[in-house]
Amino acid sequence: MTEPVIEVKNLTKSFDHWLDQPHSLKNLLTRVSKGNWNPFAVGKQFTVLKDVSFDIFPGEFVGIMGRNGAGKSTLLKLISGIYSPTNGTIETRSVIAPLIELGAGFHPDLSGYENIFLNAAILGFGKKATEAIIPEILDFGELGEQIHKPVRNYSSGMMARLGFSVAINLAAPILLVDEILAVGDAGFQAKCLAKIDEMHRTGRTIVLITHDPGAIQRHCSRCIVIDHCEKVYDGNAQDGAEYYKKLVM
Repeated sequence: MTEPVIEVKNLTKSFDHWLDQPHSLKNLLTRVSKGNWNPFAVGKQFTVLKDVSFDIFPGEFVGIMGRNGAGKSTLLKLISGIYSPTNGTIETRSVIAPLIELGAGFHPDLSGYENIFLNAAILGFGKKATEAIIPEILDFGELGEQIHKPVRNYSSGMMARLGFSVAINLAAPILLVDEILAVGDAGFQAKCLAKIDEMHRTGRTIVLITHDPGAIQRHCSRCIVIDHCEKVYDGNAQDGAEYYKKLVM
């Protein structure tokens, strides 16, 4: 039996919510001077994901859907190692290229070209491996001379182009894609989806977050729906998209 490349078991993620944080250093020192040695009010926790379990196998194209605040993006950050679980476990058995937040891992004072090497290094790829795919990255991103300018001057669409170009041209077996596909012009979005489909045909494992049932039905073989912190559907992509439509309506 094939071993899963991503294994999520009884995953729960909660965050602390502090009720009364001081808004400045002066405010903090004033509270301390009055004898309040614990100036932060007792925090409460809010749960984003609750007891979620699933396996993803090599070569699957899985779409994850859910309303705003359902925990989809948090789930991808947990899988990619940005967050740690409160309870439960996540096991990944291959290199992951996450496309989760625009500009994540980019240094604003470096040029786009320099950030290609920085971003690739963060994903675990060396200089030689990155140099080998520089032509493909530059061609896909279509940034022209802007690639030599600091990324602090980039628009969100240009950041999307650069981030996508780096991640999809690296040979990571698993690609995690958040809803940043919604950023940029329609032509570039179509180009990205076509490239992702091509990657899937070559055996790469893709996990895509989207609100678009049509994208799930066109591109995915499987759909997971998250609602009120819990997994409520896991199965065929066509049926999953319909399930989501009924859920939000």
